[in-house]
Amino acid sequence: MTHRELFHQIMHYGSFDRMPVVHWGGWTETTERWHAEGLPRGCDVRQFLGATPHWAFINADFGLYPCFEERVLEETADHRVVMGKDGVVFKAGKSQSSIPHYIDFTFKSAADWDEYKKRLQPHPGRLPENLDEQIKKAVDSGLAICLDTGSLMGWIRNWMGVENMSYLMSDDPDVYADMVMTIADLVCWGIDQVLPKVKVDFGFGWEDICGKSGPFVSPALFGQCVAPGYRKIRERLERYGVRLYGIDSDGDVTALAGHWLDAGVNLLFPIEVGTWKGDANVYRKKYGKELRIIGNFDKIALERGRGDVDAELKRLMPLMREGGFMIMPDHLITPGTALEDYRWYLNRLREIRF
Repeated sequence: MTHRELFHQIMHYGSFDRMPVVHWGGWTETTERWHAEGLPRGCDVRQFLGATPHWAFINADFGLYPCFEERVLEETADHRVVMGKDGVVFKAGKSQSSIPHYIDFTFKSAADWDEYKKRLQPHPGRLPENLDEQIKKAVDSGLAICLDTGSLMGWIRNWMGVENMSYLMSDDPDVYADMVMTIADLVCWGIDQVLPKVKVDFGFGWEDICGKSGPFVSPALFGQCVAPGYRKIRERLERYGVRLYGIDSDGDVTALAGHWLDAGVNLLFPIEVGTWKGDANVYRKKYGKELRIIGNFDKIALERGRGDVDAELKRLMPLMREGGFMIMPDHLITPGTALEDYRWYLNRLREIRF
């Protein structure tokens, strides 16, 4: 069966005997290490590894439109200071992969919302000129097809920074709710433009709204201001027969998982293990089969050795057998992972049969 057919059988608890062998990607430093260990430069890394992407994306532009003008404010041999297309001023190093240092924000308070709101309205220019070609490529790929559903919290955090967003949520929750619903309305407009043209397997948004100590948005505020936006998107997806709605968030999502499920999100990715020991088995026991999960294999096990890799596979084997779960490392492959150890992990995954 194709990757797409296998995805369907797994996610909807059908008949399957194996897991997809997926390579998400690695940090730039990981790829450089692998080149020194035998990965040919310029090759298709997934083809070299005998792995597939997670899925095929179909995208409309749900971000700021028009964007702000990107400007380089300072440049040295080591770093650049840039005002980005989202109005955020940041400092980025040139020598290694890292999260930029955010310096200033155009969007600081509720008073700045109108400037951003006018950039979050429907417009034909948000649809890619090659949409039909993009759809054909996705269908021909044999992969599960995913429609991008934007971000109801993570983008706002990016535009404002954690501190500014926290004050706004506390002082002006009605404005925060309007921000969320404005994005949700835009996503629903995009769904109506794209889904009459193609049957997709799931909608999928990005949030990264949690850290190692939990979410940046409280469950109470989530229920008041954010959940209505998710429900609106889920209802629009269901009009087109799309039964899965997924969210990508790093960090400890424990406090939000049930609230996401109540709001219509029934697929979580990647459930990082982290220092808080996130475990997909615990989520399955608590929330049942309605909540699907992709990921949760501890990427650091790949650095610790093959015994730890086998222990992770054993930990996740009950979910792999049961369905509603697709194994993947819980983030990009780290530079401490040897190429041969990673290929060994992929081969162990290929050998699994139920």
